[in-house]
Amino acid sequence: MLAMTVLLLNRRRISAKELADRFEVSTKTIYRDMDTLSQAGIPVFAHQGTTGGFEIMEQYTISRQYLSLGEISSIIAAVKGIGTALQDATYASLHEKVTTLLHQSDKHQEGHRPESLVFDLNPWGLGQAARDKVNTFRRAIEDTKLARFSYMNSNSSESERTVEPYALILKGNVWYLHAYCTLRRQFRVFRLSRVQQLVMLEERFERRAVPAMESYTWDSEWIGRLLARVTLLFQPQVRYRVGDSFHPDMIATLEDGSLRVEGEMTIDEWFFGMVLSYGSQVRVEHPFHIAEEVVRRARQIVASYEN
Repeated sequence: MLAMTVLLLNRRRISAKELADRFEVSTKTIYRDMDTLSQAGIPVFAHQGTTGGFEIMEQYTISRQYLSLGEISSIIAAVKGIGTALQDATYASLHEKVTTLLHQSDKHQEGHRPESLVFDLNPWGLGQAARDKVNTFRRAIEDTKLARFSYMNSNSSESERTVEPYALILKGNVWYLHAYCTLRRQFRVFRLSRVQQLVMLEERFERRAVPAMESYTWDSEWIGRLLARVTLLFQPQVRYRVGDSFHPDMIATLEDGSLRVEGEMTIDEWFFGMVLSYGSQVRVEHPFHIAEEVVRRARQIVASYEN
């Protein structure tokens, strides 16, 4: 019943069939459950016709008593994490409001036990300049103002961009911007670490229909165009780094403790930089032409010191 109430609160209107499919029951059971909710004092309304269904009165909110101490603590942890990442007083206020959902006894208990869940949304090494970019884009999004900046893509090509910003995305430990690019005339995803000379303009823009991020196919321009099946052999001393960098399914531990990593990889500047960062602790076993390129780059490094 609680799950059904929460679903109704989060959706404008839901048909009996959709509810039945969601909870794997018959529509007859759904009608009976709606009657039970109404008798319990929850204002559920039924609408007839092809666009009909059930909905809860717009002003109705769920009582705090339906949330456990653990659930409220998780919400508080998430709000605190967002607040530290964005440095926005709005989230400090939201933190206070969510905390009021706790009873006095719960607050005492919460204050005397260590945090069991911590959201730290600040990427390692994030400086003030990076935070300023995030906050500037946030203001531009909220005020529907254009932003202009210099952007360097993965091929080290630099260009001036004017964009209509729509959303900030924290993926892993990297910030991205989802925006409409007036230069390319389409929605693009920009990595904030490659954004320079950012300025929020006074000119406003009319919001467009925004494509869902789930519908995006991976753009080869973001990572380079060459994919190859590569085999790398790592020494046991760098085991911890290999586990951080590659999916477990790609890693095989050999009898001598060395690690063989095999899979499809993007062959770009990042790849060669990654391989060279391991020094003598890695060898490219396959394909041969990639191993030759690593050797060529290593010789260039040596030559730069000899000269």
